[in-house]
Amino acid sequence: EVQLVESGGGLVQPGGSLRLSCAASGFTLEMYAMNWFRQAPGKGLEWVSGIYNPGYGSTKYADSVKGRFIISRDNAKNTLYLQMNSLKPEDTAVYYCSRVRDGKKGQGTQVTVSS
Repeated sequence: EVQLVESGGGLVQPGGSLRLSCAASGFTLEMYAMNWFRQAPGKGLEWVSGIYNPGYGSTKYADSVKGRFIISRDNAKNTLYLQMNSLKPEDTAVYYCSRVRDGKKGQGTQVTVSS
């Protein structure tokens, strides 16, 4: 069974950092293009970042997070990451990882940026 389990969210002050994890099971993560999305309260789903070209791993970022967030994966752990630095209150959202091929996503992890 294909599963994605996000973790690592929490409450952080503006300017702080968090690293989100997305543990994959039932498939080999490095063979699939993956995305991170987020959904802020009362808003739609927003694409944040993606890692593509399975095996090579080219990355892309939304303009709103470029230069602050870094997507990566650990093939040995079959886990996708999103390193989030210089966090802003507008980054507050539930964050989801998703497999591009079929849109499969996990339950999400809450990130709250507030002083």
